[in-house]
Order: sequence, then structure tokens, then C-alpha cells
Amino acid sequence: MVNQIGFPGLGIPTMQIHESFTVFGLTIHWYGLIIACGIVLAFLFVSHMGKKKGISVDTLLDIVLFGLPSAVVGARLYYVLFAWENYRDNLLDIFKIWEGGLAIYGGIIGACISTYVYCRVKKLNLWEILDLGAFGLLIGQTVGRWGNFVNAEAYGGPTTLPWGMELVDLGITVHPTFLYESLWNLLAFGFLYWYQKKRQKFTGEIFLLYLVTYGLGRFWIEGLRTDSLMMGSLRVSQLMAALCVIVGIVLIVYFRKRADREV
Repeated sequence: MVNQIGFPGLGIPTMQIHESFTVFGLTIHWYGLIIACGIVLAFLFVSHMGKKKGISVDTLLDIVLFGLPSAVVGARLYYVLFAWENYRDNLLDIFKIWEGGLAIYGGIIGACISTYVYCRVKKLNLWEILDLGAFGLLIGQTVGRWGNFVNAEAYGGPTTLPWGMELVDLGITVHPTFLYESLWNLLAFGFLYWYQKKRQKFTGEIFLLYLVTYGLGRFWIEGLRTDSLMMGSLRVSQLMAALCVIVGIVLIVYFRKRADREV
């Protein structure tokens, strides 16, 4: 499939964006390739940071190998749960993940559960691993959102702003919410990297800050999107984002005060 996308307000003409390409008769989808690149970059960075903390590459690789399938299962179950009306009459469709229907918060929950189990079995410091994982998540999400651009999906409502994304096939110009989230995640990554060098007080603070920073951005961006999972009149991702922000802030305040008392 070919999507025609342009940014006329920025002087970027319409581009023919192919969703896939063929190599030796094998069809490769850009979306999957972009996600894979994000995972590799995230792992390389986290492995580099892990070495400084005495965490082996093999340990991190094990966590990723358990975490990735858990994330996919979590992302799918989360989506199906809040879009049950699409699956209740044909349960086999639940397994057709190639047709779309994965939710990032479900993926994060699934990966965190598998990481918790792994750390319990291997007697590792869960919070230390989650701190590293926060950087990996932000890298993966920063890169991965460009898969939505290729597929011309996860966009926002109509806009007349100069950076509006024109979807020629649909005849509309919309908020490029994939870009908003990618840039937000990149800024969050930079902030967390600075914070862990200059301000971090306790193990686990970086992961909690990830919940807060990503949640703030996602709450705003989700309000612009047109494909949100809904719970009545409420957007599910906005509720989850708000919950993450509140819980993250409360725990950060609590643990920072406790760290101050222990000094």
C-alpha cells in the first residue's frame, strides 16, 4: 500500500510512502523494521549504561527476550479489553495482531510484569532494572512512532497549523500526533538522562519520572487523536496517563523525603 503524505505548510511536497518493500521475494513492512530498529538502539544504549552499573549484557538480553513477547501479549490484551465489542462475536480475531490493535500502555504493563518475575527469580534489584528500562522505552517509543507515519495512522484531528500533515488520499490535513509523541519522548529522554546524573536521589526515581513525563505528554497528545480507545465518554489512554502521573509524583515525593531522612 502507498500513502500520499505531505506537509505543505512547511514546504514539504507530497511524498509517496510505501508501507512495505520486497527483498528476494520477501515482503518487509517498514513498520516492523522501524520498531526493530528502535528495539536494537534501545538495547545498545541500555547495555552501555548497564555495564557502568555492573549489570551484564546477558542479563539485560534475557530480560528483553522475556519482555518483548510479554509486551506484545500485554499490548494485545489491553487493546482487546477496551475494544471488546470488536471481538466478542469472533474470538479468533483476538489472535490476528497483524491486522493491528496493540496498545502501548498494555505493552509497558506486560514488560514490567515479566521483568518483575525475572528479577524475583534472579534476585536482582527491580528498581535498578526499571531505571535502565525507562531509557530503553523512551528510545523505542521515539523511533517506533515513525512506523505510524509510514502507515498513515495514529494521527490527530483536522488542523490549520503550518506543520499540519496532509493525508492526500483522505483529503484532510491533521495534527501529526506521531511526531508530537516522538519529539516529546526525545525531550523526556534528554531530561531523564540529565536528571540521573545531577538530581537522582533513590533507585527507581528514573522509572517513576518516566511514568510522569510520558504520562503528561500522552495525556495531551491523546486528546488530539481520532483513534482513541474509549471507556464511555472517556479516553482510556488519558485515564491511564493521568493515573501514571499521579502515582509517579506521589511516590517520588515519598521516596525523596525518605531519602532525605536517611542522610
